[in-house]
Amino acid sequence: MAVYVYGHKNPDSDSVCAAIALADLKSKIGVEAVPAVQGNLNPESNFILEKFGVSAPEIISSGAGKQVILVDHSDLAQSLDDLKDAEILGIVDHHKLGDVTTSNPLECWIWPVGCTCTVLKAMYGFFGVEIPKNIAGIMLCAILSDTVIFKSATCTDQDKEACDVLAKIAGESDLSALGMEMFKVKSAVEGTPARELVLRDYKDFNMSGNKVGIGQLEVVDLSILDSVKPALAEDIKALKTEGGRHSVFLLLTDIMKEGSEMLIASDDESVVQKAFGIAPEGGKVWLDGVMSRKKQVVPNFEKAFAG
Repeated sequence: MAVYVYGHKNPDSDSVCAAIALADLKSKIGVEAVPAVQGNLNPESNFILEKFGVSAPEIISSGAGKQVILVDHSDLAQSLDDLKDAEILGIVDHHKLGDVTTSNPLECWIWPVGCTCTVLKAMYGFFGVEIPKNIAGIMLCAILSDTVIFKSATCTDQDKEACDVLAKIAGESDLSALGMEMFKVKSAVEGTPARELVLRDYKDFNMSGNKVGIGQLEVVDLSILDSVKPALAEDIKALKTEGGRHSVFLLLTDIMKEGSEMLIASDDESVVQKAFGIAPEGGKVWLDGVMSRKKQVVPNFEKAFAG
């Protein structure tokens, strides 16, 4: 039976590239593995796969009767809706441990690094498997994306060391140029529906019994979003209502200024002040130095909702 390796809903480049890399690794150590995703790829992920000549994973919508390995997540809200009907064989991730539980022991690699592909690079070494050039290329790009070209608070020395090794294998010498090329693709928003932009990198969380959605758009210059910002603000209000959410927050991250403007749709905006010590005005707030949802936003909101 083939094992399906997949990442979280609304897949970003790490969840896509990690699924491909882990399926490749598993296949080379005797496990039939298939990379999969829970939705269409975003422009950045398409760019990465095309650049290195790697095929897109198949889309998976059900885990019923399947054996699966989760990458880049371990939260039920971010996984397949019927995950309870699948057998989970492993988790490879770089986030906090979520609420997924298993009835059997499993292989678990969860490290406090900036990207799942950093963990994958170590796994290739552990199992003594050579990383193919094209796989090294997509893993490299995933790390550059997740760490915002090493600017994110989540970035560690292990991420940088992994990139040094992967770059040599992939034949890439200018990581800043490669990263900026990716972020220019990621910054292209013209003609894209607001809902597609909101969901491009979006996750739902359970915070003290409240359903909270947090999305992120990373751009090279925040002014790129000026023309679509009103539509984004309206769409997160609609998304909040549709899903019965307490709040939806959308981070508009300027990778050059190294900060984020947060658009807010909430039953109680005071949670923003509790979380960041800054009162929002007009449904938004500027968060200087905030670039990581995982490390700088989610933990703050979890404490605010708990208290």
